[in-house]
Amino acid sequence: MLASKKNYTTPREASFLLGITYCTNLPCRFTPTTLKTMNDLTHFDSNIVGNPKNNIFGLPFTEEEARVVILPIPWEVTVSYGSGTSRAAEKIFNASLQVDLFDKETDNAWKEGIFMRPADRKILMKSDYLRKEAELYIDYISTGEQLEKNNFMCKSLKEINEGSANLNRWVYEQTLNLLKQDKLVAVLGGDHSVPLGFMKAVAEKYGDYGILQIDAHCDLRKSYENFVYSHASIMYNALSDIPQIKKLVQIGIRDFSQEEWDYVCNSDYRIIAYLDKDIKERQFEGQTWQKICDEIISHLPQNVYISFDIDGLDPKLCPNTGAPVPGGFEADQIFYLVKKIIQSGRQFIGFDLAEIAVDENEFDANVGARIMWKLCNLLASGNHPPVPNKVAACASSM
Repeated sequence: MLASKKNYTTPREASFLLGITYCTNLPCRFTPTTLKTMNDLTHFDSNIVGNPKNNIFGLPFTEEEARVVILPIPWEVTVSYGSGTSRAAEKIFNASLQVDLFDKETDNAWKEGIFMRPADRKILMKSDYLRKEAELYIDYISTGEQLEKNNFMCKSLKEINEGSANLNRWVYEQTLNLLKQDKLVAVLGGDHSVPLGFMKAVAEKYGDYGILQIDAHCDLRKSYENFVYSHASIMYNALSDIPQIKKLVQIGIRDFSQEEWDYVCNSDYRIIAYLDKDIKERQFEGQTWQKICDEIISHLPQNVYISFDIDGLDPKLCPNTGAPVPGGFEADQIFYLVKKIIQSGRQFIGFDLAEIAVDENEFDANVGARIMWKLCNLLASGNHPPVPNKVAACASSM
């Protein structure tokens, strides 16, 4: 825990009590500007990096200044079991203020700027309204009732599908606008249906690419429960609607239907699925995670997008996610894999992080904030900022 607010006589004393190594030549939380401010003890705040008046992680960047922009999407209309993910962004923001900023592995890539937009309240209100209709609809069909015999349920289904289509268009427009500004973009769910519009925008910006999907589920169901844009249909929709997606590599899969498995097997290797059971058995028999990562990466094309459903992790790290399944990864395994993707020379072009459901103890939000932090740093470190072509300008003036 960080120290409580108090006035101290020196920056060294403050840093000691905060558990931070005081340094002058190495990157540290006390920048020259901060140290200068700390000379006036009346303005000193021991939690200055986690200032809630700033943006996510307590960072002082504006959207215009930031290299990485996070778009939160408070939507969970089609969740099948547990809920709570539509309100993840606010909880993750709060938890992010406790994340230590120093990241030795990415050479403090956060200094290029990370910014999260406020969650759109109209989107949240629409999600809440349609979620109530979806709950009634799911209860109705789960008992075997005939949908065609109930006009109200038919109307609800139509309204839900139209609302989801409108959300996809909104996400596409928002993310495409950011990509046109050469921003690195991350989408924060919400349920796993939300990044479809972003995936379309990525295709328009980068052309052909592959998806690394970290997930307990295949998400290859066609119109699950008659919801065209179900959270359980995101990868089916992405592959159907976006021809630029040349490869889908799924890892951690451990809960799927016969229909989905047939889809994988008949995809002509467009989909490569690494079942959680198979990964574990290979490790039990002596294979290293490094070797398995190298094999996973070999299936990915040059441009790599990461779709991260939090339930791909061990449920102990996401106990409140909507559909937890025993098994899964440790967070460090995923960070290692992403690092190896970058080291392979491939370009990490964006990501979504979905299905983080929150409750009062905020454990899931804390884990989510730290995953978001690491992925944002890896995204920034793997993409050098565009450099203006000053040579041509100089040549033309000579």
